[in-house]
Amino acid sequence: MNKPHETDYQRTVTEVGETHFLPGTSIEIIRAPELKQPPKYVVFDFDGTLSLVREGWPEVMVPMMVEILQQTGTDETAEELATIIMQFVMELTGKQTIYQMIRLAEEIEKRGGTADDPLVYKQTYNDLLMQRINARREALRSGELPAETALVPGSLELLEALKSRGAEIFLASGTDEEFVKEEAKLLGISQFFGPHIYGAVDDYKSFSKQMVIERILRENSVDGNLLLGFGDGYVEIENIKTAGGTAVAVASDESGRSGKPDAWKRDRLIGVGADIVIPDFQDCETLIANLWNED
Repeated sequence: MNKPHETDYQRTVTEVGETHFLPGTSIEIIRAPELKQPPKYVVFDFDGTLSLVREGWPEVMVPMMVEILQQTGTDETAEELATIIMQFVMELTGKQTIYQMIRLAEEIEKRGGTADDPLVYKQTYNDLLMQRINARREALRSGELPAETALVPGSLELLEALKSRGAEIFLASGTDEEFVKEEAKLLGISQFFGPHIYGAVDDYKSFSKQMVIERILRENSVDGNLLLGFGDGYVEIENIKTAGGTAVAVASDESGRSGKPDAWKRDRLIGVGADIVIPDFQDCETLIANLWNED
């Protein structure tokens, strides 16, 4: 039976043996995948994994939540509230946005306030985020901003490499589906996914990344060993591993695009079973050759 709720982060891997890098690359092998045959179905997260359109979103969400919690009359300072909020916002990163708003509502009630429906806070956040990123979106739309500058480096090359090998590619995001579809089109990558673009909906219990994965396996009557997943959030990594697939953690440095893994993401994603860690897709040909046993 499907479990619609996305679970909170729980570290399941506490000890990791010696890791190694594929020669001349930034591809870190945590545990070598044992694939019976090359992956046939590939699931991607969107924001931070492929798209950088929403880079900087915590700088919108956290101040919004500070302001809302201050309205409860709490004697906590803005700095104290920001510390508390940043902790739970980052802990919940990877889940649908609504879960962060559910937690906000709980924090309001905890301080004696009366919370609105979490969907109200989610809409406020979306409106504020749009104000921040609208210029970026419009620049992509007009062609003023090249799409590759708003993609994790190597994304197009990776998607093309997967398609050329006959893989069926899916996109499953915690961001609202309407925005995912629109931004995938702006970035010039929607054609790689066809009808397989899934995102959050207001009835959040009716969507989860786990549901997308289970649907792929069920409708195609395939074993999880044929599943490959890419993500910078713990939810998709955990879901891919639970299904028996190979999980590639994209520990992307979203703001710096340094080509080096984000240490917090790396540790967090290894903690839920990531098999491989990469900072971006600039070594994608080597990665794909390794997974497809083309070496």
